[in-house]
Amino acid sequence: MATNAKRIFFSVGEPSGDLHGANLIRSIRARTGDVEFVGYGGPLMEEAGCRLHTDLTALAVMGIWPVLASIHKFIRLAFQANRYFREERPDAVVLIDFPGFNWWIARRAKAHGIPVIYYVPPQLWGWLSYRVKKMRRFVDHVLCALPFEQTWFAKRNCNATFVGHPFFDEVRRQEVDETLLAELRDAPGPLVTLLPGSRTQEVETNLPWFLETARVIRETIPNARFAVAAYKPHHGRRAEEMVAQAGIDVPVYVRRTPELIRAADVCLATSGSVSLELLHHLKPTVIGYRITRFNNYLQDKLRNVPYITLVNLLSTGRIERDRPSEAAHPLCDDPRLLFPEYLTHVDCTRIAAGHLTQWLTDATARNALVAKLERLRDEVGRPGASERAAEYVLQVLGVKTAELPSPHYLPGAAVPATMKG
Repeated sequence: MATNAKRIFFSVGEPSGDLHGANLIRSIRARTGDVEFVGYGGPLMEEAGCRLHTDLTALAVMGIWPVLASIHKFIRLAFQANRYFREERPDAVVLIDFPGFNWWIARRAKAHGIPVIYYVPPQLWGWLSYRVKKMRRFVDHVLCALPFEQTWFAKRNCNATFVGHPFFDEVRRQEVDETLLAELRDAPGPLVTLLPGSRTQEVETNLPWFLETARVIRETIPNARFAVAAYKPHHGRRAEEMVAQAGIDVPVYVRRTPELIRAADVCLATSGSVSLELLHHLKPTVIGYRITRFNNYLQDKLRNVPYITLVNLLSTGRIERDRPSEAAHPLCDDPRLLFPEYLTHVDCTRIAAGHLTQWLTDATARNALVAKLERLRDEVGRPGASERAAEYVLQVLGVKTAELPSPHYLPGAAVPATMKG
């Protein structure tokens, strides 16, 4: 590493953000060796060359009480980051999602005069939109992942540039275990992949009713197969315990999500960026997210968007909820949705099973849905986000880079028609 190398401090707290951060680091390193990477992230970023001060992804939690239980840890990390900014003065700070903690990081970086770049910004248009004031005050550059975000942020006086969603890059470069993939595809009976989430809390709350949905499906399709995708080893161990408690024969695979999605006939998934991977592979999917009655009340009051799934927002083009005529009903069976979704405390087991069973038994319905998914994928699923974001970050740093392969566009320029959603 050159002695005059630039240094970027990362703050990334979600498993999906760890993936995006790792790909951004690799894209920057492919252009120059004059940048080093430090900060908070996860194991994938560490593998890509980031010197981690702590694994922040291990603290990924949702909900009021889990956050409060970990608040002392976040406070300690925030003070550590502030001291680092004061004493080491990195050349830029890159934030990826995880807004609660990252607002504090952005505030302190800004106070020390360090440029702040928010890559894959939090979905402020989705809920608690007043937080855009923090984006305007503490963030210098917003690198948007979704087509409509650049306009939304720009209207609110944020310096925003659409670079595309890095998830579409990841699914194209994924390496899969071909032997396992063949075994999954060749086994008799249709395969239903269960994706209960990448957070421990999500696995605990969603997997039980996913397993009950599997039981209901087997009432109609006795030879149906099921498999659980676990993000981390401890998720896998907990999932195996829950499968045993449920008394149903379902294998658990750790870090084999790409293979399980590719081999699946249909999927039952927790809402998140995984929906984009399911879109890429054209998998008919039901989205389920079990929450408490209290959290259901809160999200009904605070959520701005009509749907919780990115695929549904992209397919309908709607990101604003019509209040009060469009109450957030927990059983969302809007026929315009490509992925039926259920954010609720209500038992949706048989409704979800009904969708999945229909796609497994009615070829006409399944093929019609796949055709719609393919049209949407062709429209929004273009690659290159990591490369465009890397080029933007390096321009902020003033680092001379290798020439980008054509086609590309320079950050700050008008977004080409081919990149518009």
